Amino acid sequence: MSKTFLITGVSSGLGRAFAVAALQAGHRVVGTVRDPGQIPAFEALSPGRATGMELDVTDDERVLAAVRTVEDRTGPIDVLISNAGYGVEGTVEESSMADLRRQFDVNVYGTVAVVKAVLPFMRRRRSGHIFTISSMAGRTALPGVAFYGASKFAVEGFSGSLAQEVAGFGIRVTCLALGGFRTDWAGRSMTRVPRTIADYDAVFDPIRAARQAKDGNQIGDPALAAAAVLKLVDGDDAPVRLVLGSDARQLVEQGLKQAGDELDAWADLTRSTDAPLRD
Repeated sequence: MSKTFLITGVSSGLGRAFAVAALQAGHRVVGTVRDPGQIPAFEALSPGRATGMELDVTDDERVLAAVRTVEDRTGPIDVLISNAGYGVEGTVEESSMADLRRQFDVNVYGTVAVVKAVLPFMRRRRSGHIFTISSMAGRTALPGVAFYGASKFAVEGFSGSLAQEVAGFGIRVTCLALGGFRTDWAGRSMTRVPRTIADYDAVFDPIRAARQAKDGNQIGDPALAAAAVLKLVDGDDAPVRLVLGSDARQLVEQGLKQAGDELDAWADLTRSTDAPLRD
């Protein structure tokens, strides 16, 4: 059965892959871009079923208007993929508060704004599937991307709570924790904070160099990620959290083990804060 998808950030990368896969499967896709000049190329992917729309997800009012327009002109939104986002790379001390605020404006507040705009329609219809985009850096902390990781930890927490709130309305929520994929995320799309403090050279310079070296050679294939998403859309069940990529799985497993070991090691101190039971 053909569905209507709303996918944010379809100009390139995973957003584009999600859109292409949905169109090839016979669905209708409304894809948002920041640059209106990118709309014709997107609509040419499947004339009549691909609709481009200019949207800045940090503009709450425009997000609400965009969702209403899709509902009125294209049809009920069956699937939302809130994909728009980017990464800030840099140490905490060298990065600015403006870097942090912009990161959260797009990755967190933008995601929440789009989800909130779609929710009333899905709730009234008692159906829908919402995909949010996280990262392996949103499941286990990594040095050098603290602001990005913090934004994705926020998306993880938001998605987990949302899933519990809307499950009774027939709305599914899936948060995708992505590993490294062959997109522009680590290339031109990434904001790299200038280096200013030599004390961090030893810990951070290898991280930046390794990420730049891997750009374009990551293990993840965007088309296969899109195929995995379509399996969830077409299936009868879907997880609230899904890790995509063997690199992500390895890092998440390591993080879970470290967290469990630490929890066990400090269990006595943890319990020491419980008030005595009253008779």
